[in-house]
Amino acid sequence: MRKRIVDLRSDTLTRPTPAMREVMASAEVGDDVFGEDPTINRLQEMVAEMTGKEAALFVTSGVQGNQVSINAHTCPGQEIIVDENSHIVNYESGAPALLAGVNVHPLPGKNGIITAHQVAGAIRPPDDHYPQTGLICLENTHNRGGGNVFPIDEIKRISRLAREKGLPLHLDGARLWNASVETGISLEEYGQYFDSMMMCFSKGLGAPVGSIVVGSKEFIKRAHFYRKAYGGGIRQGGILAAAAIYALEFHLPLLKDDHRRAKQLAAEIAVLPGISLDIQTVQTNIIIFEVDPAFLEAEVLVTRLAEAGVLCFTFGLTKIRLVTHLEITDDDIEYTVHVFKKVLGD
Repeated sequence: MRKRIVDLRSDTLTRPTPAMREVMASAEVGDDVFGEDPTINRLQEMVAEMTGKEAALFVTSGVQGNQVSINAHTCPGQEIIVDENSHIVNYESGAPALLAGVNVHPLPGKNGIITAHQVAGAIRPPDDHYPQTGLICLENTHNRGGGNVFPIDEIKRISRLAREKGLPLHLDGARLWNASVETGISLEEYGQYFDSMMMCFSKGLGAPVGSIVVGSKEFIKRAHFYRKAYGGGIRQGGILAAAAIYALEFHLPLLKDDHRRAKQLAAEIAVLPGISLDIQTVQTNIIIFEVDPAFLEAEVLVTRLAEAGVLCFTFGLTKIRLVTHLEITDDDIEYTVHVFKKVLGD
């Protein structure tokens, strides 16, 4: 008998559904390097309209989307302002320095949220001793912040500041879909505060590959150059774009169920011995909780959960992350709670 597995390591683990595979197989394709793939063109037009932007660019990954955006906004030797726990700082292989030749100026956010006041203090004065600020980057929802939604009022304040200072504002919106579904704030409203945004199709939406960058026509033209320079021309990529279109049409509304399940799971395990978890911080589909090392080492807990078929991983020495997604059911949540109680001896 096959062992039951509930995989809560990441929402990137979602696999294309049979219906998604069908639309991929029948997708109309062309050469996207020449701008002639009709399905990619349709996706780009669709997301540009959803976000209220002039243009969009399909890219292979969220990292590529962030990096072509950084390149398109900045010059070598400049500095970008980011939260210290952002994906750009921690999980993109030092690419801002490697590819764009820019410094990062990390700020200490609270659960990934930085403020306009902090940003104002980080913008460099016009003095040749300093690297000049070239870009401000936010993340919504925030991965290491536990899936927190960046407050719209703070986004507005930072956007006003950026425009006053003549600085572009970029959003790592890999999970912006989650933020929009949770808050009811449209992608178009979010879009009006940013010069560029990147969003992923391969996380909660369940497509196998791909992200997208949106912005002005001139910005997308520059981003297209860097995508090409990074080897991002994918020729008949309509097969992948078809999956993204299907995800937007059919999977986007399902994100609310991922959020509901994450909140239910958080409420159930927060009361267990050895676990410290403020359920108010669980806003979307990510749960990050602290394990008391005097009770049990986090690595040991991960191992014992895995032995019972619940997969997750540590986030530092004492923290563990769980992520709900398209393939997690209500029954999976019940089973996961049962395993936690069994392992922790409740």
